[in-house]
Amino acid sequence: VQLQASGGGLVQAGGSLRLSCSASGNIFSSHVMGWFRQAPGKEREFVAAIRWGTASTTVAESVKGRFTVSRDRAEKTLYLQMNSLKPEDTAVYFCARANGLSRREYDYGHWGQGTQVTVSS
Repeated sequence: VQLQASGGGLVQAGGSLRLSCSASGNIFSSHVMGWFRQAPGKEREFVAAIRWGTASTTVAESVKGRFTVSRDRAEKTLYLQMNSLKPEDTAVYFCARANGLSRREYDYGHWGQGTQVTVSS
């Protein structure tokens, strides 16, 4: 599978962005699609994930209540709706596919190229 993330940009604190991740290739109901982010000088961290079949989700505590992960199975597209953005949300955001629900980076075997999100104060 190939993943293409888009939708990043520059936004003021308190604003919103919606990221998209388009997939070419197979995504089965058993797969999990996740979002990770990496800020400058920091390790990549888990943001949110969704089971492709059931749409059950898990979200990092740091973004809970502000970010929502969703998917469109027909379009094979993953979304991350980001509201009430903070400067500390500034990072490159990556989408990825795993075989099971996980927050661990090494469980995700396929990655997109990343999209930059910059939140100004």
